[in-house]
Amino acid sequence: MPRGITPRQPARTGRQDRVARGTFVRNRGKTLRLKTTANLPDAGKNSPQTRPEKRLKREGASAKVSSKKAAYNPIEPSRVHEILRRLDELYPDATCALTHNSAWELLVATILSAQSTDVNVNRVTPELFRKYPSVEAFAALEPEQLEPDIRSTGFFRNKSKSVVGAAKKIVADFGGQVPMNMNDLLTLPGVARKTANVVLGTWGKIADGIVVDTHVHRISRRLELTTNNDPQKIEQDLMQIIPRKKWILFSHQIIWHGRKLCFARKPKCVDCKLENICHAADKTWSTVEMHKDAKGK
Repeated sequence: MPRGITPRQPARTGRQDRVARGTFVRNRGKTLRLKTTANLPDAGKNSPQTRPEKRLKREGASAKVSSKKAAYNPIEPSRVHEILRRLDELYPDATCALTHNSAWELLVATILSAQSTDVNVNRVTPELFRKYPSVEAFAALEPEQLEPDIRSTGFFRNKSKSVVGAAKKIVADFGGQVPMNMNDLLTLPGVARKTANVVLGTWGKIADGIVVDTHVHRISRRLELTTNNDPQKIEQDLMQIIPRKKWILFSHQIIWHGRKLCFARKPKCVDCKLENICHAADKTWSTVEMHKDAKGK
């Protein structure tokens, strides 16, 4: 050992300081080099070139960020509950906007509302039901006779066939009464699950499914309640996470939300009570991270 150099003592913590091979030390103004570190096992592993603390710290921080992102679950029950709670605040009494006085009138109005607005349908139906006051009156028509009365709703030829066909089926098979179960409703011309759910939910107060119209389709995807585009798959996704007792009201609330705030183009995010739990990529204003896959289209 060079003269004047005192061996370093073990730390009180029990962790011996290690001196890397080739380390220079100073003594009385002179620089000396320790020739060997054979008596110091694993020497050099904690040298500046190989010290792992900073790398581990960075990796630990990255792991925390990654775990937070991985932990986000858009259909977590607590998040779904919060969405429903806020919708209740916004639209506590939401209901169907189509004017009707019977299950048959609601069925006709819903068929006519496809690719049209409820406002436009409500302009057409009062005169339509005055002219043809019963399901039997519609059943006595030929589709061509009905076309001029519903032309303004769009796709009037197909709609005429559906309405007249449904009337004939109801008179022939169901005694002139609109059936109040999903299977029978789906046998009627022009009736798919959306129309059947409107009739069952709004008129019959029967929660057999969730109405998936253009608003429910768009907003459910923006809120990341589904990643599907097919209406039937969207309905199945929503039925898995929305409590059954909320199925009817939920669809009305989302439809109203789509009409008042969450537009297809330029939604009014700044005025929306759902804004800080919505990560939609097509938001117009946001206080939270936006997710590229959360889009209304």
